[in-house]
Amino acid sequence: MNLLLEKFTAADFADYFRLVGDTQVMAMITERALPETEARTEFEQLLANNALHPDFGCFKVSDEQGRYLGLGKLALDAANSRQAELGYMLLPAYWGQGMAGEIARTLVAQARAQDLDGLFAIIDPANLASRKILLNNGFIHQEYKEFDGLPGEILSLNLRTAP
Repeated sequence: MNLLLEKFTAADFADYFRLVGDTQVMAMITERALPETEARTEFEQLLANNALHPDFGCFKVSDEQGRYLGLGKLALDAANSRQAELGYMLLPAYWGQGMAGEIARTLVAQARAQDLDGLFAIIDPANLASRKILLNNGFIHQEYKEFDGLPGEILSLNLRTAP
């Protein structure tokens, strides 16, 4: 399946909110759906991050028919960062179809093309499907850490030594 990844724009809030406002989607991220006001604040931060670099940020993921599937993230902390955070979220209707793996492969290839030093991803340690996707893309366990009181596992990919 060919997936289309385009940076989110201000006009895409409704799609973003469909994702982060979904209890199932957010169960392994924040353990709760985001209310609209919080989602709007997060979305404004997403748009600000998208402005840092033309090739990095959060991407709206659609299929060939233009159906919104979810989000792909290849985000920098600053415009000159040498590392990026990789992430993905899909609407539940598209789980288990290999799309998250395809998003991850696409974003890793994009990071390699931009000559980054490395990638990292943060997941809930209980999210075994996401962990498998990352391991299949060459990521390795780095550490366990709490994020806002929630458990997290950081996995990393060294793009300088990885094939």
